[in-house]
Parts: sequence; structure tokens; C-alpha cells
Amino acid sequence: MMPRPRPHSMGVLEQNKYLIAAVSAVVVATALAFYYIFSLHSLSYLLNPPDDLTLYSVLLIAFILGIFHGVTPDEHTWPITFSYAVGSYSTRKGMKAGFAFSLGFTLQRAFLTTIGFLGLAAIYTRYNLDGPVYVLVGIAMAVVGMYVLNKKALLHIPFDALFRSEHHTSSPERMPMHDVNPNVAVVHGLIAGFGFGAYSTIIVFILAPQVPSLIYAPLVGLMFGLGTMVMQIIFGAAFANLARLKRLSESQMKHVGGKTAGRTLLYGGIAFAVIGALVIAFPAIDSFAIATGNPIPNLSSIGVATILVLVVVGVIGIGSLMLGIREMLRMGSVTTNAKAG
Repeated sequence: MMPRPRPHSMGVLEQNKYLIAAVSAVVVATALAFYYIFSLHSLSYLLNPPDDLTLYSVLLIAFILGIFHGVTPDEHTWPITFSYAVGSYSTRKGMKAGFAFSLGFTLQRAFLTTIGFLGLAAIYTRYNLDGPVYVLVGIAMAVVGMYVLNKKALLHIPFDALFRSEHHTSSPERMPMHDVNPNVAVVHGLIAGFGFGAYSTIIVFILAPQVPSLIYAPLVGLMFGLGTMVMQIIFGAAFANLARLKRLSESQMKHVGGKTAGRTLLYGGIAFAVIGALVIAFPAIDSFAIATGNPIPNLSSIGVATILVLVVVGVIGIGSLMLGIREMLRMGSVTTNAKAG
């Protein structure tokens, strides 16, 4: 009698057909939104919206600006999404990590456009909050990173109750680490959302005041957040599959992903906190930038934000991933040679 096939033996397309359908629908809707805007107006229309827009136009522009925000290298999105997604080592979990972070970010943006409608967001024109936000994000990242890597200093602190995760010791090195609940990324999104940049200026000071009444004000931030979420989910899936490029086993990918996530959160968090402290002490640092000639925000200049993305994602994140993969391949080679001997 032939054994019945196990559920996980189904093809990848069969297992993820609903996920693929949902992503396809979002991509099509996004493409139609882009076509509608660019068939009528230019890029400058999006980045410098007029003051006589309908509610429909306001929300559509906010959504498209969110897509731009999610796809361009932003220090408030890429480092955190990368850190959580790469530790998930699977497409579905990577997308969940991108969704979790973007959910917190979206809720904060809805709040931000509400206070923009009320005129209370003027605090951003008087005070530079980038430094304090960098420090808070950095501390939160470092704490989670230490927890993931199972640093002894945090084992008996009540963070364990917050993260609600289990130990796993399936790695070849038998080094215990923690799997962090992606819901923690929601908290990171809420904190990071208080950062302020060119996109925030447009949705808070130009788009939000144009809605008919206060009840519609959160929708501007919501649509912006959803646009960001679409791209962060896609990037989350891509980041989560980086370890698969070397065809590692599931246990190896789990170990490499966990170590990479922990290192990126810990050392990236330290980098955020240090840069934030420098911005607080020397505010002029935050305004230093080298123009690139590209009109799109996050690509228009190279400054502190760009450096943070490059350091955290490029140097610490990708560097840790490559180091972990080399360790796995080297250990696999040693094991093979030992068996052959």
C-alpha cells in the first residue's frame, strides 16, 4: 500500500496559492494607481501636490508616496525589516515580518496626519526629533538583538514575557538562541514612525490639511502606510530568502538567519544609538548631505540616513549573513572530510 503524501510535500505554488493571489492583486492595483497618476500628471505633481485636491486624489497620492517610501532606501524601514525578515528564513515569515513592522508604522502615520490636520505637527518645524528617534530605535533594536543572541545579561529581565518565544538549539554549533515573535516589530514600527523626512512633510503639511474633516485625516497616513507596507512585505520576502542562495539545509538556514538577525539588531542598534547621540549633540550633522541630482526623496542626496542604511543593512546585515553562510559551508566541509577519513 502506497503511503499517503504528506501535506508539506505539495508544490510551492500549491502551498502558497492564496498568498500569490493576494500579492498579485496588490501588484496589479498598484500598477493601475501608478498608471492613473502618471497618465495625467508628472512626478513633480506627486512630490509637490497642489492645494485643490479631491479626497480621492489625496488618498491615491498618499498611497503612491508610500510605495516610493517603501522601495527607496529609508533608515526607518529597511534596517528593521531586514533584521526581522532575514531571521525568519522563509518567504511567508519574511512577509509577515514586513507586515508586522509596517503595521506599527502605519498606525503611527495615521496619528501623524491627524495631528497634521489639527495643526499640531508644527513641533516638527521647531524641533529636530531625528536624534532622539534614532536613539530610541537603536536601544529597541539592541535589546531585541541581545535577546535573540541569548546574551546572559538579559536572560532574567522581564523582556522574555514580552517576546513570547522559544529556545532553539538545532544549529550545528548548538548555540542557544531565541526566536522573536514578529509582533515585536510592531513596536519598532511605532517608534520608527516618529521619524520625519520629505515624505512625511508632504503627507502631514500638504495632503492631510486638504481632507474635508478630521475623520478623514487618519486615512491619509493609513494609505501612506499601506503603500509602504506593500513594498516592505515584498522586501521582507526577498530578505528572508537570501540564505537560500547557497542551498543550505533548513536547520542551517535557521541558524544563519537567527545569528544574522541578532547581530544586525544588536550592532545596528548600537550604530543607530551612536548616530542619534551625535545628531543630538551636533545637530548640523543631520543637515549635511551630498546631492545626487535625483528628485525622488531618499535618493536625492547622501546623508546621515543613507549612511545608516548602508552601515546597518549593507555592512552589518549582509556582512553577518555572508559570514554565517561561510561558517556553515566550512563546517559542512569539515564534517564531510571527517566522515570520509
